[in-house]
Amino acid sequence: MTSSYKKILATFIKVTVVAFAFWFIYNKLTKHNDLKEFLKLLESIPDQQIWTVLGSVFVLMLCNWCLEAVKWRQLIERVEQISLWRAIESVFCGLTWAVFTPNRLGEYGGRVFFLSPKRRIIGIVAMTVGNIGQLVLTNVFGAITVCIFVYRFIPLEPVLKATIYGLAFVFALFFVVFYFNIRWLNGLLLSIKFTRKYEKFYAVLARYEKKELLKILLIGLCRYAVFTTQYLIMFSWLIPNLQVLDILMLVPILFFVQSTLPSLDLLDIGIRSVTALFFFKYVTNQNTAVVACIASIWLINIIIPAILGSYFVFKLNFFGNTRRD
Repeated sequence: MTSSYKKILATFIKVTVVAFAFWFIYNKLTKHNDLKEFLKLLESIPDQQIWTVLGSVFVLMLCNWCLEAVKWRQLIERVEQISLWRAIESVFCGLTWAVFTPNRLGEYGGRVFFLSPKRRIIGIVAMTVGNIGQLVLTNVFGAITVCIFVYRFIPLEPVLKATIYGLAFVFALFFVVFYFNIRWLNGLLLSIKFTRKYEKFYAVLARYEKKELLKILLIGLCRYAVFTTQYLIMFSWLIPNLQVLDILMLVPILFFVQSTLPSLDLLDIGIRSVTALFFFKYVTNQNTAVVACIASIWLINIIIPAILGSYFVFKLNFFGNTRRD
C-alpha cells in the first residue's frame, strides 16, 4: 500500500472513530432523562455553589485520568519508553474509542496505537495487567463492603452469613494472590501448545516483579480514592442528610456490581442508575437525587473525557510510529 493510500485510510479511520463517538454521545445526551432531572435539581442551588462542587469533581476527573496515565507509563516501561504527556494523550484517546465499544474494548486500540507497531500487541498485554490490578481493588473493597451491607441490612441465619463472609474472603484473596503472581499466567500459556508460538507477545507477564506490581496497585488505589471522593462530594451535596459512612459503604458496592456486568459506556449509565437505586434505597428515599448523582459523575468521568480525547485521535499514525514528543 502506497503512503498516499495509507494516509487517506488513516484519515478515514480517525474521522469515522470521532464521528461514531460524537454520534453516540449526542444520541445518548438528548435522550437522557436522568441528566434532565439533574439539571432540575440545580435550578434551586446558587450558581457559585454549583460551579464550586462540579468544578471540584471535574478537577478530580483530570487527576483520575492523569493517574491512569502514570500507571500506563509504568506498565509500558518494559515495552517502550514514552513521556508522561504521550501517556496522557493515549489515555484520553482510548476513552474516545471506549465510549462506543462493548466493555471498553476500544480503549485498548486507542492507547496502543501510540506505541510502535511491533510493540502494540505487547502493549495490550501490559494494559491488561493494569486493568487486573484495578479489578483487584474493586473486588477486594467490594467484597468487604458487601459483607458490611449484609450484616447491616439483610436478615439471614448466622451460618449463612458466616458462609457469605468466608466466600467473600476467599474471593478477595484469590484476586490478590493471582495479581501478585501474574507470571503464573505466562507459565500457563507456555504449557498450551497453541499459545506457545505467541510467547513473544505475552512474555512481558514474566517480567513484572512483585515490587513493580505493588507500585501499579498503589497508583490504582489512588485512582480508587479519587473517584470514590467524587461520589462522596456529589452525594453529600445533593443528599446532605446521607451519612458519610453509608456512602463509603455503598459506592464500592456499585463499583463491584458494575465490574461484573458486560456493558457499553454509553448504556452503562442505565446499569449504574438501577444498581444505585437498588442499594441506596436502604439509606435514603431521595431517588431523583441518587440518579442525578450517578448521571452527573457519568457525564464528567466518561462523556467529557471522551470529547477531549477526540482531539488526540487525529494524532494517531496507524501504519507507523506516532510523532515523537
